[in-house]
Amino acid sequence: MKRVGYLGLVVILFLAVQPFFTLMAMAQEQQEQPASDLPISWDNWREAKLKAEEYDQAGDYARALQYYLEYIRQAEGLGRLDIVAWGKNNAAYMIIKQHKQDPAIDLAPAKKLLEEGLNLAEATEDCRAKLQSNLAYVKSFIKE
Repeated sequence: MKRVGYLGLVVILFLAVQPFFTLMAMAQEQQEQPASDLPISWDNWREAKLKAEEYDQAGDYARALQYYLEYIRQAEGLGRLDIVAWGKNNAAYMIIKQHKQDPAIDLAPAKKLLEEGLNLAEATEDCRAKLQSNLAYVKSFIKE
């Protein structure tokens, strides 16, 4: 009889605690996902930049790419097209890094980002050099 009582207690505890852990996991997942509905602000741009760099350093290029796309959105909203150009370069470079790990990764989105960056008159000379270099790499794999 004691066994049944203990088993019941374990089940009740599990049922009481399980929703808490589910909510914690959901909250952490939401916190890690860049939200495209975030308001435009320098703080949100900086946060996207930091997260992108963090995931890049960790080798999680797909997640870094998502944060670089948010970085671009924030910079566009702030009217900083020079920063947008760098963001497009960095986002494209995450795709290139993925391609280096897995040649089946499509480089067409990287090509589009790089060309868009080069079309921004506000892109600095440093940025243009990086965009051109990355575009040359991409074009060496894309048959036009």
